[in-house]
Amino acid sequence: MNKINKSIELYKEAKLHMPGGVNSPVRAFKNINGNPIFFKKAKGPYLIDADNNMYIDYIGSWGPMILGHSNPKIIKAVSRQLELGTSYGAPTSIESDTAKLIKKCFPSIQKIRMVNSGTEATMSAVRLARGYTNKTKIIKFDGCYHGHVDSLLIKAGSGVSTFGLPDSPGIPNELAKKTLSCEFNNKDSFLKIFNKVKNDLAAVIVEPIAGNMGFVPGDKSFLKLLRKKTSENNSLLIFDEVMTGFRVSLGGAQELYGIKPDLTTLGKVIGGGLPVGAFGGKKKVMDCLAPNGPVYQAGTLSGNPLAMAAGSTLIKLLIDKNPYKDLESKAKNLLEGMKEIFDRHDIPFSTNQIGGMFGFFFSEELPSNLVDVENTNDKQFKKFLNKCIDNGIYFAPSKFEAGFISTKHTKTEISNTIKIVEKILKEGI
Repeated sequence: MNKINKSIELYKEAKLHMPGGVNSPVRAFKNINGNPIFFKKAKGPYLIDADNNMYIDYIGSWGPMILGHSNPKIIKAVSRQLELGTSYGAPTSIESDTAKLIKKCFPSIQKIRMVNSGTEATMSAVRLARGYTNKTKIIKFDGCYHGHVDSLLIKAGSGVSTFGLPDSPGIPNELAKKTLSCEFNNKDSFLKIFNKVKNDLAAVIVEPIAGNMGFVPGDKSFLKLLRKKTSENNSLLIFDEVMTGFRVSLGGAQELYGIKPDLTTLGKVIGGGLPVGAFGGKKKVMDCLAPNGPVYQAGTLSGNPLAMAAGSTLIKLLIDKNPYKDLESKAKNLLEGMKEIFDRHDIPFSTNQIGGMFGFFFSEELPSNLVDVENTNDKQFKKFLNKCIDNGIYFAPSKFEAGFISTKHTKTEISNTIKIVEKILKEGI
């Protein structure tokens, strides 16, 4: 059982200086009624906390550590750039190098704009869609999180497509009404609202594989319907691949589904874990951005050379290795091993994985939408997660977050994880 005395003290100190003691809410561990773990070091598949406890990490900084923490080639690339300067606020050739690599993997992206976060990417993509189409409304889906931008932080409807209500104070109702939320994987829900607003519909934005309601893949026929209807309506289809890009396959979820969106958003994986994002798509759409066109978007740190050095190195390594089949096999071995134990203890447990991304739920059947995820056993999940953390296994501290596995997770880490899960279930949850 890990002792986390320093993490407890550090959290007390942090709460004096930052709201909730954190700079991103999920880190506060409120979802599992726990104390956040403060880390000081990471290597390969392991995290080391302030008390020198070691954890097998199944978050990987929410996905970008797909080759493990502190990859020596990425560290070397960043160190080399560090000696040349951290930021210029001006163009560098490495931005074009990174852009070419991304375009090679994502054929739907003809031009790309680097930004500084996934939220900034989705925010900018929506603005561009509105500017390009000269329409105002956006359709999203319950449980698909697209960052904390006002236009997209809209409360999910309760099983019926509804005009959005703000999911946070500070978002005006007038703005929220421009975004409509439908049930994920529900064609009828989408068509009902689409037919109401299609004359003023700028874009449909979706996580093709939802990673913010656990791990819920989109149904292929559902996603193809979105592509068909937006194309017919001269509206844009935006695939938010901030979580799935370079995690589920080299070409993201769109490669697996065989669907080309008009715009794609990407996140920190293209910076090797450094703060970065991007949005890209069809040339005629992207050329509406300033300085070519009238839609304004800017950022002093966009295309930061440190992030581009890390990201271009990571993408080159992924192109060379293409580790996704191996990652999926590892994730499947982990989840099947866990499920066998849960089945023996008569605890409902369902799992799924694609590439290096996975999810598990305390339910008999795999969820297909947000309501299904909400109805999974929350009490058992919290007990299980806290015991995992106590025993050195670091899963995402929320049933609404996906997990990630890296190339550095070997049979040893997977076997040790399964043994610890068996120990936890023997003790009871």
